[in-house]
Amino acid sequence: MIDFTACEINKFKAYGGANGNKIHINYQGNGYMLKFPPIPGKNKKMSYSNGCISEYLACHIYASLGIKVQDTLLGTYTDRRGKEKIVVACRDFTEKGKKLIEFAQLKNTCIDSEQNGYGTELSSIMAAIEEQTLIPQEEMKEFFWNMFIADAFLGNFDRHNGNWGVLVEEEKLAAEMAPIYDCGSCLYPQLAAEDMQSVMQREEEIDKRIFLYPTSAVEKEGKKISYFEFISSLENQDCNAALKRIYPRIDMKSINRLVEETPFIEPVQKEFYQIMLRERKEKILGYSMRLLLG
Repeated sequence: MIDFTACEINKFKAYGGANGNKIHINYQGNGYMLKFPPIPGKNKKMSYSNGCISEYLACHIYASLGIKVQDTLLGTYTDRRGKEKIVVACRDFTEKGKKLIEFAQLKNTCIDSEQNGYGTELSSIMAAIEEQTLIPQEEMKEFFWNMFIADAFLGNFDRHNGNWGVLVEEEKLAAEMAPIYDCGSCLYPQLAAEDMQSVMQREEEIDKRIFLYPTSAVEKEGKKISYFEFISSLENQDCNAALKRIYPRIDMKSINRLVEETPFIEPVQKEFYQIMLRERKEKILGYSMRLLLG
């Protein structure tokens, strides 16, 4: 277990975003964004959400799927009041002269778009991907749909245009897709341990959290997309292709081992994560894959 308390803080670097406080630290010669657990907006029974656990687990699961993702470490940090908190350290991928351009910023440069940069209508996102010229269209489209399928597996309810993007090096006139980041909204972060236990005891409660919510932050015709309904409809060929790419890479034995080895979480949380990931794989992705293969 890592204690980040004594790490040097870079006070000249700051981060935006609404999910918890963040500072920049130096750990073992590398820069990291240290994210603190946010106070949950919905579940008043929890002092802090499980967002840092979600960030760590989701990023490592992304990596297991062969998707480019930020490096994360779990640890603790004791503040000046003496309060010890579970935190997640996210490796700073903007070092060495690279700059992150959020997709929302990139989308704002697309003058033919009917929505502004933060507009999450699927057709508008696809139009911006086709209009932008930093990354080959097919490469960015494949990245987006791989991310969509992985987010469906992980139950991410907040993948908006401000938390994925492109890394650029202006002097070299070079650009590449940025690693996946900001995954703290995966894996039901505002569900307390006792609520997890209650959900696992009733199949209908599990199914609610698979078929009804969380939804994607991406919208279709002004309504947030249901992961199950959209993927199982097989209506989008790019989504179907991503399902074929990502589904075979999901190794539940490795993922279950990752959950078991994750520090700080209680046995009931480990069981809950393993059950929900298994069920989401089977009932959303597996079901859709069987339809796709006839």
